[in-house]
Amino acid sequence: MDQDNPQNVIVAGTGPAGLIAALGLAHAGYPVILAGPEVGRNDGRTTALMAPALSFLDTLGVAEAIKAKAAPLRIMRIVDATNRLIRSPVVTFHASEIGEEFFGLNVPNRDLNAALERAVASHPRIEWRRILVASWAVGTDRITAVLAGGDEVSGTLAVAADGRMSHARQAAGISTSTRAYRQAALVINFAHARPHGFISTEFHTETGPFTQVPLPGDRSSLVWVVAPETAEELAALDDDALSARVEERMQSMLGRVRVKPGRQIYPLSAATPARFAQNRVALVGEAAHVFPPIGAQGLNLGIRDVEQLVAIAAENRTDPGSPAALAAYDARRRPDILARTGAVSLLNRSLLSNMLPAQLMRSAGLGVLGSFAPLRAFFMREGLRPGSGFSSIFSRE
Repeated sequence: MDQDNPQNVIVAGTGPAGLIAALGLAHAGYPVILAGPEVGRNDGRTTALMAPALSFLDTLGVAEAIKAKAAPLRIMRIVDATNRLIRSPVVTFHASEIGEEFFGLNVPNRDLNAALERAVASHPRIEWRRILVASWAVGTDRITAVLAGGDEVSGTLAVAADGRMSHARQAAGISTSTRAYRQAALVINFAHARPHGFISTEFHTETGPFTQVPLPGDRSSLVWVVAPETAEELAALDDDALSARVEERMQSMLGRVRVKPGRQIYPLSAATPARFAQNRVALVGEAAHVFPPIGAQGLNLGIRDVEQLVAIAAENRTDPGSPAALAAYDARRRPDILARTGAVSLLNRSLLSNMLPAQLMRSAGLGVLGSFAPLRAFFMREGLRPGSGFSSIFSRE
């Protein structure tokens, strides 16, 4: 590949968002230079990919490869497991209520990463430089990445998929507001005696969400948000003790629990950039948004970033990194990103708050959702496809 081809797009980062960005832009006809190390094999987390994200991955030829490793999410349930005076009713969302077979698929990250890696490695328009970007040089009509080995690659657009501490974002001069939470997520997988019925249950607790998501067979993944010191204490328990704690928190819904090997802890934080594109750099994934793991939003939001970026690149074929193209990307992504990050942050704060008004608002809101089917359907549609809830309302008029 010509390293100075003005049509080159540089993608920095080899997490799922970066691999998907490289595939999407290559699929749209751009020569892509992907910079980043080999994909990690030790990620024990899972990702709930919603139906629209799966549709986009299907256009890239990746969806079929992950379906056999994934479990469908047909029902999603919210349970108030706090001990507060004001508690919310159980709210259950059925995909069938909005004419869907399932909300999405829950896939282990290692299987998702492996499928993406195979697709990237075999794509003729992607050159994967398995090395980090050391520095960036931003020009008026092109951007240059200086790789850690000393080589330089240039293009008209750089995609920052290099995570929450993005160097590409910094090089573009984009400031970021950040917030560190006194929370950490303990991530484990576990087997259980009773079938999960393809139901995902999110227990709301005073320390944050405790979210069980189905895996194939009688297995589930778990994201347990607690104080950082509690996460360390839980991770240090032996298998029997931790299994008992998980079963207790699950209210024995799935019967006897047995945790699987591998425990990971992730500190929680939030970050929102001032802009989502500037100076030849477009942000996707965690370079564009970081928030607590509530409601399966993270990578799904990142895939929408990529989908919109690919569409705008196709509309600006001669210069996808032009100021006009990046302004269009910023304008299209801003409402979705700010709405999702704001909603997740508000819900997380309401769980942590001991103030009665916050508890009343959360309880009332979930109560209305649980009892009013049209509103529940609206939020389910909006959760899957932004704007589709309103479209459904207007289409009936």
